[in-house]
Amino acid sequence: MIQKTRALQRASAAASARAAVTARRPKLIFGTAAAAVLGIALTTGIVSAPAVGAEKPDAAASVARLFTGAEPIARLADGAALTLAQAQDALGAAEAMNEEVLASGLPVVAERTSVDTDDLARDVSELEDRALMPTMLLTALSARAERETEAVQQETATLRAALTAAQEKKAADDAAAAAAAQAAEAAAALAAANTVDGAKATARQLAASRYGWGDDQFSCLNSLWTKESSWNYQAYNPSGATGIPQALPGSKMASAGADWQTNAATQIAWGLGYISSVYGTPCSAWSHSQATNWY
Repeated sequence: MIQKTRALQRASAAASARAAVTARRPKLIFGTAAAAVLGIALTTGIVSAPAVGAEKPDAAASVARLFTGAEPIARLADGAALTLAQAQDALGAAEAMNEEVLASGLPVVAERTSVDTDDLARDVSELEDRALMPTMLLTALSARAERETEAVQQETATLRAALTAAQEKKAADDAAAAAAAQAAEAAAALAAANTVDGAKATARQLAASRYGWGDDQFSCLNSLWTKESSWNYQAYNPSGATGIPQALPGSKMASAGADWQTNAATQIAWGLGYISSVYGTPCSAWSHSQATNWY
């Protein structure tokens, strides 16, 4: 009987001990964790103690941040969003640049005639799915996207400069070609006007438009200048008389234009003015020529 009583007492004591341990276990776990966190916080504070007079960090807030990580994660999310926006802008500008170069059809002189956007496009696609991405992977992807964005921006700027140079060269070439064509057209027109038929057509038109002289007066003019020079703008008489109207000296015709030596129209303009001022009409000048052999 005494032995049973002692056994019961030992069993009761063991049960009480186990209950006490069980009751203390959560407190020990929490105490250990809190001590560890607090130790980290204190150690950090000791290692990077603020300068004298500096604001002391809120220890409780620091511990809370260590548990939640809300502040750094928020900053990372904001940074990733900004990186994505910049990458999208750079990607859009590069793609537009590539299309512009292609549409121009110009021989762009550059190391690369299009911006390589493959890597940046991949980064943009991955950053758009950043919500489900682990923190470490998001950090690495953001850094890579920033590098790719800068590279694409530089390539775009280089290609823009090359395209601008090509456009300026084309504009200069087009202007030169237009000037050459205009000069050729003018030369052709001058050559046509300097022929006998061309000179007569010019004289008929100027006689009518400037002086109101009709076909009857032109008939007299045709007879007069056929006799004087055969309508040859290069005609020259040993006396010094020059050109279609046989101006004496030929330099008189400079009053009608500096090109009097090479342009039949300039000589005709001077000759008609001379006839008008001296004889009144071509027929009067022709009558005087027939009577005196000069006019």
